[in-house]
Amino acid sequence: MPRYRFSEFILSPRRRVLVRNGRELPLIPRYFDLLVFLVERRSEAVHRREIFERIWVDVIVSDSALSQAIRTIRRVLEDDSREPRFVRTVSRHGYRFVFADVIEEEDEGDWQTERPAALVTTAMPEPEPAPDPFEPLLQRITRESSSPGDEEDQREAAELLHALGTSEAMRRLGTRPRHTFARALLRDTRWDAAEAGPVPILGEPSPVATASEIVGLRLRRAAAFAAARWAGASIGGGLAGATAGALGGIILASAPSSTATLDLAPVLAVIGGCCGAAGGAGVGAGLSIAESIARSRRALALICGASLGGGIVGFIAQWLGRWSLSTLVGVNVTTGGGIEGLVIGAAAGLGYSLSTLSAEGGLAAPRGRKRIRSVALTAAACGLAALALTLAGRPLVGGTIHTIAQASRGSQATLTPIARLVGEPDFGPLTAAVIGTGEGMLFGIGISIGLTRRV
Repeated sequence: MPRYRFSEFILSPRRRVLVRNGRELPLIPRYFDLLVFLVERRSEAVHRREIFERIWVDVIVSDSALSQAIRTIRRVLEDDSREPRFVRTVSRHGYRFVFADVIEEEDEGDWQTERPAALVTTAMPEPEPAPDPFEPLLQRITRESSSPGDEEDQREAAELLHALGTSEAMRRLGTRPRHTFARALLRDTRWDAAEAGPVPILGEPSPVATASEIVGLRLRRAAAFAAARWAGASIGGGLAGATAGALGGIILASAPSSTATLDLAPVLAVIGGCCGAAGGAGVGAGLSIAESIARSRRALALICGASLGGGIVGFIAQWLGRWSLSTLVGVNVTTGGGIEGLVIGAAAGLGYSLSTLSAEGGLAAPRGRKRIRSVALTAAACGLAALALTLAGRPLVGGTIHTIAQASRGSQATLTPIARLVGEPDFGPLTAAVIGTGEGMLFGIGISIGLTRRV
């Protein structure tokens, strides 16, 4: 693996350092990888899509994340986007490393070919006081933004403040107008600035308002991707529910002692699909929103978000189901929904978070074996949660359908024939556990496939 020497810089992919005249320049890992990629491909203009596929291979990010990365690299190299020496923007395509005299050499020996000159001790005239570098940047991040360009300009100002000194920037910010937005911006950009220090929220002025600003900032940047993932989770949950319903109907119609016909399969598929889609929408919304706004304590945020989303949809479905059965057909049965949604949602969040621990800086999008692992862990977590619910006497969709069928006259949807196939004389805890675990696992498979689909 060679190192690259250009102008006064040395770039070492093996040692993962960028050095200028003997001094190491900080870059976060993804930005360092991007600079290496551009230098390696310096003979051509690299398309933005190729950059996303190479640098953000395990996550999904917006175009503004790439723009921010290029802006940071230019700042570290002291490059000018209007007259670039190193990185040029290729309109409607991508970027190209344009410095002509790049030397590839073995990554051995000293970093410098020349030693710095000895310090001169002769008397020098007193320099004029330098202007305050903080105040213009603080004014930029506290003003109202009216366009996406203004927002990117404010992010650049926040990154420059981190380079000057995060703690000093926070101290000087104080409680001037729009300080909550400025604190949120400093907090959000600290993940992309290698020089950044901590930006606490608790113990600082207006912590609730600052937290709200952070949520708004991150949701705006990830809104399109979060919506696509929510839709994917809903579709995946719906397909999983429809599959479970159709399989249940076919097995029930095929059971030796059953009076059900195959006409029951599409009916149960529709019911299962609707329930799965609703559950997937709730859990997917909670997961997508939590993943968009959480940069620290990601696992906890995903578990809580998925549980809350599943619980809300579950309680709505529970109320609507009881009301519809009672008022429309006069059947009064106890149906679940809310608790089940909370538990299954939390399990989905746990499985998904554990399988995407390495995802940073965007929405997780594992590929290949990593995606299979994510699907398997999420399915296992949802299956175990469903098993625990059924053992606690809280059946899922299949058990609820059996309860409603028993309370109705002439229904073909009682699951007693399936219970006999399992080895029970009637629908009992073993049958409920088998059916519930299968439902949970299929639901986990569906939403995890929908969530990890790259858009």
